[in-house]
Amino acid sequence: MTTDGGGWTVFHTRINGNVDFYRDWEEFELGFGDVETEFWLGNEKLHQLTSSNAYTLRVVLEDFDNETRYAEYQSFAIGDAPSKYALSVSGYSGDARDSLSYSNGMKFTTFDQNNNPPTMYGNCAISFHGAWWHKTCHHSCLNGGYLAGDQSTFGSGINWYTWRGLEYSYKSARMMIRRQ
Repeated sequence: MTTDGGGWTVFHTRINGNVDFYRDWEEFELGFGDVETEFWLGNEKLHQLTSSNAYTLRVVLEDFDNETRYAEYQSFAIGDAPSKYALSVSGYSGDARDSLSYSNGMKFTTFDQNNNPPTMYGNCAISFHGAWWHKTCHHSCLNGGYLAGDQSTFGSGINWYTWRGLEYSYKSARMMIRRQ
């Protein structure tokens, strides 16, 4: 609650890999995990929150050298179920550089519901082991496998391309929103 003046609602946390994020559509829609450790609030709840007011998004990443960086987006919203929880994000600032705008306008994809555009990878959530707002496929995916640093499988960890590339999986990641 003290980050950048406080008032943030955390909706996603990864810290140790104790919660498996390779989940189906319904679990991402409703939410899962433990708010004390690792969790996803749920796409439907995110839609309800972000559809009623304007929100800012802050993404905080920590690597295995204990360096922390952030990306902030002045505008953040998630569409409703018929839109497949499409992402609307803009207005980047921060020191992690922008890896999320690439997914702007994309529908959410899980292993059992492929909503990404056609790509040589097929269902990106399967190919890269993580549900996300995939395009062809991603520049970020914070729902990938917890791979503890360097990964043997390209793009399948907790990724943020513009900081350490898609060959690196972060120690921790947090996504939070604040009402404007």
